[in-house]
Amino acid sequence: MQNSFETQPSPLDELFSALEEHITELRKRILIAAAGFITAVVLCLFFSEPIMDFLCRPIGGLKSLTAIEITENVSAVFDVAMLAGFILSFPLIAYEAFAFILPGLKTEEKAVLFRFLPPVILFFLAGICFAFFIVLPAAIPFLTSFMGIKTEIRPSDYISFSTNLIFWIGIVFEMPVIIFIAARLHLVRSAQLLKNWRQAVVVCAVLAMLITPTVDPVNMLLLMVPLIALYFLSILGAKLAERKS
Repeated sequence: MQNSFETQPSPLDELFSALEEHITELRKRILIAAAGFITAVVLCLFFSEPIMDFLCRPIGGLKSLTAIEITENVSAVFDVAMLAGFILSFPLIAYEAFAFILPGLKTEEKAVLFRFLPPVILFFLAGICFAFFIVLPAAIPFLTSFMGIKTEIRPSDYISFSTNLIFWIGIVFEMPVIIFIAARLHLVRSAQLLKNWRQAVVVCAVLAMLITPTVDPVNMLLLMVPLIALYFLSILGAKLAERKS
């Protein structure tokens, strides 16, 4: 005879079970993304010299660098391989991030999310191109000729500076796509974004100051103006998203 006093799973047990499933899924997605990133980094190490030479074009190529420490050339190579590996594996990383979010969404929300995977990649690449072809060529002459002091450009300094700049500008260029997706999922409203535009301008100024390590207002404006433009583009995108909802 079945025991009538058999205990049923408590809400707390169900919560821990669901949490365990989410953690397992998150670990799986992180491992796949990490494996793709590491593979891309190793691949880029084999092509590190042409990649570094291309990255050094704003200063005249590799011949313009002067190393004063034994290990800094090696460190610079790994920094370049990390950035190139991230760019190469970014589509996989973005896909795994989307795939982790999808199970908790409705069918129509999943369609919205996957439809905007290509724009997420394209906006990231657009940010990288903007950083390399516009911001770097404008910032380097100011930094290397400040106060008329001759600057010997070290591999560790230049590579660290340029890779950080390229990476973070690529990330902030995701703003319009992310806000569009959030608006389609009813997480933000265009009216709310427009109402807070003054605070957004201040945030853009702070981001420009942090990402561009120079006190020159011209170089800061080169980044700040596109950031503000991206914010207002995001408001327009949110408005369009609301109409489609």
